Amino acid sequence: MTEYLPTIAVLGGTGAEGSGLAMRWAQAGYRVLIGSRSAEKAAEFAAEIGAEGMGNAEAAAGCDIAVLTVPYSAQRPTLSDLKDALQGKILVDVTVPLVPPKVMRVQLPEEGSAAQIAQTVLGDSVRVVSAFQNVSAGHLKDPDHVIDCDVLITGDDPTAREEVVRLAKAAGLVAIEAGPLDNAVAAEALTSLLIWINRKYKSPGAGIRITALPHDPPI
Repeated sequence: MTEYLPTIAVLGGTGAEGSGLAMRWAQAGYRVLIGSRSAEKAAEFAAEIGAEGMGNAEAAAGCDIAVLTVPYSAQRPTLSDLKDALQGKILVDVTVPLVPPKVMRVQLPEEGSAAQIAQTVLGDSVRVVSAFQNVSAGHLKDPDHVIDCDVLITGDDPTAREEVVRLAKAAGLVAIEAGPLDNAVAAEALTSLLIWINRKYKSPGAGIRITALPHDPPI
């Protein structure tokens, strides 16, 4: 029996992080909708990777799982516009609260984390899961690159977390469940540390590993 694969909408999917994730999921056989403020730009990129391009609103309405990959400054207005279309769905929030120009300094919002902002804006009918903040966009966009880091996945709904673990594995990543959405603050804060480390040590994309697990989580 053929396994059912959910339709994924990558909102802001023409950007660095979103385009890499979208490409990997499309290659894994998922139906991928590329959402963008510019439907024309989304369609151009989608044609390159075997996906479908459209505006963010259409992508949000047509998916089972939405993945938000817009800059922090655009997070709240984008989610406010798409709130109705996302009800009853899983929203994977990749947002990191980076505040230029001091992106190498942790600057967390009053709400605690960007993921908690997403849950507040969307309401309890949307299952928000936080993931993918600490993966190099450049590595994601290279389909032959074996990504040597773990992905921390947090969310209040265990079933939604497990669904995102499957998405991570489909993209060739090692996924680690890291508890409720309150814990998303740790993964978000790590991003500024990794940016600093990349610059200090001239790394193309430092990542993190969780050690001493009873077994290695399968890719």
